[in-house]
Amino acid sequence: MNEELTEEEMRRALFGVAEHLAQATALPVQDTLSGIAIIPPTKAVEKKKVVKAFTPRLRVTLRVGNEFEGKTHEMFHEADTLSTLLAEQEATKAAKKKFRFVEVVSVKPM
Repeated sequence: MNEELTEEEMRRALFGVAEHLAQATALPVQDTLSGIAIIPPTKAVEKKKVVKAFTPRLRVTLRVGNEFEGKTHEMFHEADTLSTLLAEQEATKAAKKKFRFVEVVSVKPM
């Protein structure tokens, strides 16, 4: 085997014939869409918002205050859930932002 190959021979051995690729890409592309009419897209149909008929709600009554065994206020919190535990946690979390002492009095459906 010939150990001294020219650069062109090495390229042909690795990548194939470059002239053949150049000719294949240089061919003119025929206009295949000449008989097809392009119609611009119309506006998509807007989805109507579904109005919920019934939203489950619970009213949580809290007794809140900033003094231990001092003056307290009654506070109401409305939660959009059926779970009484989640409603209590949500109400307590909201009340803790303003008040130091929070006591849950009742949880009732609305």
